[in-house]
Amino acid sequence: MLSDDDLELLLSIRHFELALLRMFDEGKLNGTTHTCLGQEYIPVALAPLLTSDFVLSNHRGHGHYLAHARDPSGLLAEIMGRSGAVCNGVGGSQHVHTPGFLSTGVQGQGLPLAVGMGLRFKRDGSGRIAVVYVGDGTWGEGTMYEALNMASLWQVPVLVVVENNGIAQSTPTSLEMAGTVADRVRAFGVSYLNVSTKDVASIRSLVSPVVASVRTGRPAVVEFMTTRLGPHSKGDDTRPADEVSSLHDWYSDVASDPRLSVLESRVRSSVSRMVDEVSARPPSSWPDLVEAGS
Repeated sequence: MLSDDDLELLLSIRHFELALLRMFDEGKLNGTTHTCLGQEYIPVALAPLLTSDFVLSNHRGHGHYLAHARDPSGLLAEIMGRSGAVCNGVGGSQHVHTPGFLSTGVQGQGLPLAVGMGLRFKRDGSGRIAVVYVGDGTWGEGTMYEALNMASLWQVPVLVVVENNGIAQSTPTSLEMAGTVADRVRAFGVSYLNVSTKDVASIRSLVSPVVASVRTGRPAVVEFMTTRLGPHSKGDDTRPADEVSSLHDWYSDVASDPRLSVLESRVRSSVSRMVDEVSARPPSSWPDLVEAGS
């Protein structure tokens, strides 16, 4: 059974993302955003295993940040460009940096950075690892293979977490990827694990020994077969509605949990209050940015 903390965190990420989509519809946000609806359970499951490590995220990274940093108001302020933003409002939805965490919207950029960080951790003997989240579409980038080659050759402590949701923007993965992630990874002599369950406790049990192995200097790839319930960005889903509705959502697995009603009510209220509070803040100012960078 999920702990209260895990269930509350899952719901917090879900309702944070839903709030963003509502705010875009209401004209309260500009630009774009890429929600992780349906994939929230992955960073929630992994976060306790990675407390001292460096996490590199991607364009669909709100859940990663919220699970690892537990800072929803700072992230919302960043997306809105309000005072108290994680990066003074200049990073927005995709480019967020805080101690131990970095996200980037550039496809394939995270793994080369992770290899560099992993090499540093190997040399300083800290026992830390670099963890990089990527999607199935990122395997179309050549940097992935250059970085995997170096990670394997140099035996650096890098964990690659693949969130394979079966669709790269609007193209089914089956139409754009020849072969499998597993075969590509094994070609470099890198350990591989496939995870299809959405049960948080089971995931931790499966991935914990992989993380322990990575700490010894053996890179590894863990591929999660998951689902993206929302659009690629805020409103560009080309899939038929019945196809989306047929996807398995972790939420359905907890629908009968007796704690759900109370926890969800609390989370909804908390997110609503946070949106009101952050919306009332003044915009991030240039002097704040200069001071933060000094």
